[in-house]
Amino acid sequence: MTVKAHLVGSGSKNLITQNANDPVDLDYNLCVVKVSKININDGKAIKEYIRKRFNEVLQKNELNDCQDSKSALTTKKMRLSKGNKTEFHIDLAIIRETPSGWARLIHEKIGTVIFDRWYWNEARNSKDLAVKANDIKKKDMWEEVRKIYLEKKNMYLCNRDHDHPSFIVYIETINEIHNKLFR
Repeated sequence: MTVKAHLVGSGSKNLITQNANDPVDLDYNLCVVKVSKININDGKAIKEYIRKRFNEVLQKNELNDCQDSKSALTTKKMRLSKGNKTEFHIDLAIIRETPSGWARLIHEKIGTVIFDRWYWNEARNSKDLAVKANDIKKKDMWEEVRKIYLEKKNMYLCNRDHDHPSFIVYIETINEIHNKLFR
């Protein structure tokens, strides 16, 4: 399997939000570029393969194994031994590019593993996201992205809306600003 890891979400875009001294999360996308021995539609096999490799890296660094959540592999909270002492954890989402945008591997947990489901969930309106973000940067409007992103993130948090993870909020923000600039 060929993959590329990218720091995404608020960390990669200088949009990190933190409530007081709460831990922060570092979101990474692990983009599946090519598979050879595993079928791209066998989500269970893909996630299990990546989970085992991720745990090997964590163990080499004397860290605990990751947990398999619905849409990511998540580490326990940790802290750097030197420098910034803010607690953090890592969320590793498994994604792939499709002709119509970006899809994220979802593990729908039913309660008994044999009934669980793994599938690729396509993020709506994610086509050409990087191109749109670059267009906005060229217009020197990134501060507007920061402002709108933070407003949306806070709105969803205040409404206890858990259906809008950071990546979806980012897509909404980029599309909203791009549409205003390039109608």
